Parts: sequence; structure tokens; C-alpha cells
Amino acid sequence: MNAPVVTVFGSSKAQPGDAAYEQARLLGGKLAKAGFSVATGGYIGTMEAVSKGTALSGGHVIGVTCDQIESWRPDEPNRWVQEEIRLPTLRERVYRLIEIGQALIALPGGLGTLSEVALAWSLLQTGEIDPKPLVLIGDLWQKTLQTFLDMAGNYVAPRDAGMLVFADQVDAAIQYVENHIHST
Repeated sequence: MNAPVVTVFGSSKAQPGDAAYEQARLLGGKLAKAGFSVATGGYIGTMEAVSKGTALSGGHVIGVTCDQIESWRPDEPNRWVQEEIRLPTLRERVYRLIEIGQALIALPGGLGTLSEVALAWSLLQTGEIDPKPLVLIGDLWQKTLQTFLDMAGNYVAPRDAGMLVFADQVDAAIQYVENHIHST
């Protein structure tokens, strides 16, 4: 597996036919066609949709799963996962997802997705991980993070605010990731 890996975060709530599911499937397919492997949390919702789009477009799908999730939600990795990385805890899973990607993309999601974005942003801000794109798709992220961004200079340094890339659509997110990865 020599293709650069893009980690995608998103909601487990999306169902086939939902706009969120279709957006995630489209993202996975376009990432594969652009020559990327994809890593997700490996389960349902947008994780499944991204995995499906990637696999059906000839890309490689990595699912990072964990025993802890399966102890309270009896899910198995989705059928599109080609390579499973199984870890004991949710914490280890999230860290591995952040580490494995040369770029990070977040689709709309709930509390879990918000925590993944916040952790990735914090690790980038502190230099604990190498610099990489953190691309947030959809206006949910702009609305959610606007208060923090408005406080730039007081609580969030302008340099740290600049680590976030907001994209309205899948194509803009992929273009940013392609430009960044191919220029490094």
C-alpha cells in the first residue's frame, strides 16, 4: 500500500440514501480516483459510505476498529474494509486514525466527530503530530467553530485558527488535500 492515506471522520448515524451518506460515498470514490487510500473508523454511517465509495472506485480501505466500541454497540467492521487495524480502546483508535492519515477530512457529525476534530486540531497546534491538512466539509463546522475563531488572538492564536480548512463541497476538500500532499 503505497498510496497516501486520508483519514475521514464523520457520523455513524447516516443511512444509505441520506444526503450525508451519499456525500460520504462520493468523497470516498473521488479520493480513490485521486490515488488515495482511505482510513475510517470502520463501522456504519459515513464510515461505511466512505469505505464503499473508495472500494467501488478501486481504492484501498483501512478500518480502525476497537474492542471498546463493540462492547457497547455490537457492530462489526463494514464489508468494504479491506485492512482492519483493531485496537483495545476508543482512545487508541482515535489517535491511530489521526496518526495514520497524511491528511484529515471531517464530514458533518455529532459529538464523537467533534471530539476527533478537536483532538486533531490540538495535536497539530502543539506540534505533537507532523503538520497535515485538517479539512472540514460543510457549513456545520464553520458554524460550530465560529465562536472559537472569533476569539482568535484571545484564546485561539491566528496561526492555530489558520490550521483549519473549511470546504463547502467534496471537490474543494479533495483539491486542497491533493495540492498539499503533492507539494510536500
